[in-house]
Amino acid sequence: MNLDIRTGVQAAFYLSLLGVVLAVWLAVRRFKAAQKLLYFRKRQEMTGRGWRTVLFAILLAGAAVFFNRFAEPIAYQYFPPSPTVTQTPTITLTPSMTVTPSITLTPTITNTPSVTNTPSIPEEILSGFLTTVSPDQNAVFSPLVFGRQLNKSNQPLQPASEFKLPIKILYGSFSFDKMTNGSQWTALWYRGAELVCVESLIWDGGSGGYGYTECSPESGQWQPGEYVVQIFVGTTFKTSGNFVVLGDGPTPTVSLTPTLAATPGLTPAVSPSSP
Repeated sequence: MNLDIRTGVQAAFYLSLLGVVLAVWLAVRRFKAAQKLLYFRKRQEMTGRGWRTVLFAILLAGAAVFFNRFAEPIAYQYFPPSPTVTQTPTITLTPSMTVTPSITLTPTITNTPSVTNTPSIPEEILSGFLTTVSPDQNAVFSPLVFGRQLNKSNQPLQPASEFKLPIKILYGSFSFDKMTNGSQWTALWYRGAELVCVESLIWDGGSGGYGYTECSPESGQWQPGEYVVQIFVGTTFKTSGNFVVLGDGPTPTVSLTPTLAATPGLTPAVSPSSP
């Protein structure tokens, strides 16, 4: 049985409440039974049992309050859940070169999704959703915090809003609550209107805790500019974050392989003249 921390804490809370009700019921029965006994010592013994049952009920009530208010946050400090993140696809522009007989560069233009005032998931990503599990509409995410490295709790070691080139990988960390395992979540990394990284996965990180999204484009893909990362649960926008990349962008290296086509014809042979 897949039992997460939130479900376990709720089960302990309701069991404690049930124990309180049973203990109070048992204490009342013992007090009534004590009144019917003829001997003084037996009445005192039965009354003492009733008061001990009342004390047990009070302890169970305290345990119920603890489970309801403090147990879940304490458990997340020792067992922080995290979503499984896989390699993300990247967008690459590949210019095609033709030499006939002069070199002509013909780059292939790729349309990129535009960023509107109301964040949304592009249709080509929606068509790749892998689950039909409906997410909890009450799920909440904190604003994103960015860094080059994460600790064991999925928190950035040196959080920042500006990063200097060169950069290999960046992480966007967040806290979350009321998530549903099996639902779809998506992270979109934009530089202006250009979609740099995409993560669209099935959630398996539990109902609450800390998670992250990552972006690692191919070598040379990080460019100076302003970036925004958007998080969606299902198709509902939940949170976003911004950061800036500083420095000079990489200079792309183009490898040209010219192909010369020979045209047959009559060409007079020219011999070098002797001095």
